[in-house]
Amino acid sequence: MPYKCKLKVILADKDIKHGEFANNIGIDKSTFSSIVNNKSLPSFETLYDIVEELRRIDPDIRMYG
Repeated sequence: MPYKCKLKVILADKDIKHGEFANNIGIDKSTFSSIVNNKSLPSFETLYDIVEELRRIDPDIRMYG
């Protein structure tokens, strides 16, 4: 099953700009754009930072399904 990033939908739902989110997790906007647009996969460290930031924003967020 191919990887499909849902960050674009999640961030739009929370009204969060991609650049702001990238800044919050400490990565370049272009790197985050590549992840969001399914052009690259995040490193484990970046993925961990994404999950932690999403949980900080919304502790009840579902990370699956």
